[in-house]
Amino acid sequence: MSSDLSAEQLKRVLQGVTIPPQPQVMVDLHMEQAMPEPDMARIAHIVSQDVGLSAAMLKFVNSAFFGLQRKITSINQAVMMLGINSVANIVNALAVKSELSDDSIASLHNFWDNAMDVAAVCSSISKQIGFKYQDECYALGLFHNAGIPLMMQRFKGYAPVLEEGYNDPGFQLTNIENKYFKTNHSVIGYYLAKSWGLPKTCCHVIAHQHRLERLFSERIAGDTKTLTFASILKMSEHICSTYKLVGNANIDYEWDKVGHYCLEHLELTQYDFEGIIEICHEQGVGLS
Repeated sequence: MSSDLSAEQLKRVLQGVTIPPQPQVMVDLHMEQAMPEPDMARIAHIVSQDVGLSAAMLKFVNSAFFGLQRKITSINQAVMMLGINSVANIVNALAVKSELSDDSIASLHNFWDNAMDVAAVCSSISKQIGFKYQDECYALGLFHNAGIPLMMQRFKGYAPVLEEGYNDPGFQLTNIENKYFKTNHSVIGYYLAKSWGLPKTCCHVIAHQHRLERLFSERIAGDTKTLTFASILKMSEHICSTYKLVGNANIDYEWDKVGHYCLEHLELTQYDFEGIIEICHEQGVGLS
């Protein structure tokens, strides 16, 4: 997706959806992250200024995902344990939930739990298959559906359209959204992710996440990274039952349509995939 749109073109694409600015805590953290030698004490100070953020950080680092034998009790310890990239991921998670939650999104009861779960599974899969971009995979999983709450805030009739898309056996979700609203949550999510400074590859995958057939058929020679991100995301959504929790569908029609592309690209058999799922469950993620 081209980012070189005029103000008028962008206005038409967004269809009145407002992209919230990046929260200050994320700005501060990213500035420190960009330093040649990030100051971990400064990062701990940034986090500790927010009580909710501090509590979430400690809860996360003490979760089964890390399997620590000793409980971490201070933000300084947590920051040292997690590292700046993981800290940034947690801040992103809390910030996006805080900025985009309101009464309209409450109708999707498990939306944020699913986003966090998909993020954790994305990170786990990337580690299991030896894909070095674990933190970027976490960010992708977290932000991939962030356009949905923005669509719900803007369009009152969005929820049933979302369900219609997920329950379509041919899985034409993006086309169905475009038909009703002249935009879709993938496009909106792309501009949110771009505005909040996510890596370009993550933004690109978010924009094309429900058109993987095109992504695979129009692949750029030598660009396996983009397709690996996309494959990990679709595997994670399937494991975490996004189709059920977000789309209120009983069958994952999207996985039926594109799953073989993902497994073939990663050179995985169905048996391999089942092993990946089992490891995720042992880590306490993807148990939807």
